Amino acid sequence: MNEKAYSYMDWPRIEAIVYAEEASPKDVMSPRLTPDGILIQGFFPGAEEAAVLVGNKEYPMEQEDEAGYFAAMILGRKIPAYQFRVKTEGKTEVFYDAYAFPGMLTEEDEKAFVAGVYYNAYEKLGAHSVIKDGIEGTSFAVWAPNAVRVSVVGDFNHWDGRRLPMHRMPMSGIFELFVPGVQPGDIYKYEILVKGKGTHLKADPYANRAEQPRACGSVVAKVDDFVWNDQAWMADRKKYADRDQPVSIYETSLTKWKTAGELVDFVSDLGYTHVELHPVMEYMEDQTDGYSTSSYFAPTSRFGTPEDFQKLVDALHQKGIGVILDWTPAQFPRYEGGLENFDGTPLYELKDPAAAVHPIWGTLLYNYESPMVKDFLISNACFWMEVYHVDGLRLDDVDAMLYLDFGRKAGEWQPNMYGSNENLAAIEFLKHLNSITRKRNPGVLLIAQEDGLWPELTDSVENDHLGFDYKWSGGWTRDFLYYLAVPPVGRKNCHDQLTLSSVYAYSEHYILTLGLRDVGDLEDFKNRLPGSDQEKEAQVREAYAYMMLHPGCKMNAPDPDMSSALQACVRDLNQVYTQHPALYRMDNDYDGFEWIQLMKYDENVITFIRKTDKPEETLLAVCNFAGIPYKDYQTGVPFAGKYKEIFNSDDKKYGGEGKTNPRMKRAKKEECDERDYSIKLTLPALGVVIMTCTPEEEKKPVKATQAKKAAVKKTAVKKTAVKKTATKTTAAKKTTAIKKKLS
Repeated sequence: MNEKAYSYMDWPRIEAIVYAEEASPKDVMSPRLTPDGILIQGFFPGAEEAAVLVGNKEYPMEQEDEAGYFAAMILGRKIPAYQFRVKTEGKTEVFYDAYAFPGMLTEEDEKAFVAGVYYNAYEKLGAHSVIKDGIEGTSFAVWAPNAVRVSVVGDFNHWDGRRLPMHRMPMSGIFELFVPGVQPGDIYKYEILVKGKGTHLKADPYANRAEQPRACGSVVAKVDDFVWNDQAWMADRKKYADRDQPVSIYETSLTKWKTAGELVDFVSDLGYTHVELHPVMEYMEDQTDGYSTSSYFAPTSRFGTPEDFQKLVDALHQKGIGVILDWTPAQFPRYEGGLENFDGTPLYELKDPAAAVHPIWGTLLYNYESPMVKDFLISNACFWMEVYHVDGLRLDDVDAMLYLDFGRKAGEWQPNMYGSNENLAAIEFLKHLNSITRKRNPGVLLIAQEDGLWPELTDSVENDHLGFDYKWSGGWTRDFLYYLAVPPVGRKNCHDQLTLSSVYAYSEHYILTLGLRDVGDLEDFKNRLPGSDQEKEAQVREAYAYMMLHPGCKMNAPDPDMSSALQACVRDLNQVYTQHPALYRMDNDYDGFEWIQLMKYDENVITFIRKTDKPEETLLAVCNFAGIPYKDYQTGVPFAGKYKEIFNSDDKKYGGEGKTNPRMKRAKKEECDERDYSIKLTLPALGVVIMTCTPEEEKKPVKATQAKKAAVKKTAVKKTAVKKTATKTTAAKKTTAIKKKLS
């Protein structure tokens, strides 16, 4: 035994290391200067011999504890770069000492994390490939404040939790450690020792990559070195910070596509402005389609690597298409390696077991009272926007966040401090989330899927509201689908289901949706509709057209393998929508919409106009939900002028019968619908007609200067004529007088 080394060693804490109970191993095992030299220690369970390598020199280490604790005292006044050479069961390994390197997190990082404002937490928590002191390795950091000890384990240390215990940071309860030699692609987990409960293995909550499910190991990945080519899009997306832009979203799941290229070409060809993807974050169960997220910072391995997802986003951006992700900050799944009881206590979930479980899904609800949990979710939102250039998040299941009594019966929930059912902590979290993400990433869209009646959900945080950009209009979808399911002959009895939305269309900033979660795939949609196959197809076209005309942003999900005729219809609708400001410029203004025929319930027809402050941009929309066509159908129009059909859902190229209006129509001064002017048109059964409206040119008044010149000229001509007449009269009188004298 080296007496000098022995005297400088902290034996009570060395015992804790040997028994795998030490929370701050750097305090014990980091190399340090002593009056007698440099003390270097290492714990190598089961090792037969060990040595310190400094350049070409080798210093044998003495076994100070039979469990495998070794130490050496070497001469010098400066701690050198060194490696261990360890022989175990005849095999020799050479590696750097993890406790000889500093950690990544600073005291300022800790303070921000504890305060819930460490929005860049994803840059240091988790596993990050870095170079320290010229040595490549991986920095690990995980939050587990109530753990007795946390170790990072993997093939690189034989999955032995005794070998690499992580160092606890005192303020935050974050455990961190830089491990030399660990490379991208290495699988790892955290072994967590829980007081009185032994150890369990957990996946990394901040992992950038995960194993193929159902394995739940985390994978070291490098995600910050991708070369982006979307600079033009990223600069331009700031325009979406206001709501005067067209937003037409294609909703889909990556499971529906063979290749990323097919998705990019499809969405681009049909003219969508955005694509919304079902959650791409790693998930365990295929049947959840991603809505039970198991690894929030990792794209699912089902579709490739993190770089593959970055390539997809980059390709969409280069086509001018934004990317919105479905996101699940309300709840997380229960499985052994997940967030539940992460450090042996309810850390991410609510502490009350009765309130922690989602009453419908059986998942666990997040604890928004914890600043660190809120930081985890906000930094996750920033991560997808800043590392993957994502352009928006649709928050799933917001109802479960906002209402304490969501899905619960009386007596199964506790009211807040005011005696009501609002989740005050969730409200503050959502305000915080929306304000920070908008500030850091102008133009990204935050969308709420909330089916309750939360007031002014899309009003600003500055006005003490939640600050979402948009809300899914679930009410509009339910009413519209109810109406469409009724056979045309009976629709007059539920006309209000079609028109009611005009009452509340401006109470929020809405996204209208006929997506996968509303109608299923195209066949599912058709099965909801009455009539023959041809009539069903006509109603699908009519539904998409009516949605494009109704105030609100748009989202639908026609099948990738839909007919070319329906593709042409969707393509033309997107073109009409994005090229005509009347359909989006005043989308959130009462003055942008005007009824012409609201109560034609016997005919199953509604007529309205969409407009801007420029009359020449006005569009006339006539929607016939009856099963019969109308010939010479008369409707009032906003003004005298020309009316030209630009879209008809019954066009033969869309698979219709061709009952269209090919010729321009001039409004006649014939009163109809309490309007001075009207037109007559062909209105197809189960069809929609859209017409541009060009006001009649008024006769331009003659300019004042021109009129004055004309008047002066006229007066001059008149004076000349009078003068000539007077001259002739005078000459005649003189001639008469001369004649009299001569006679």
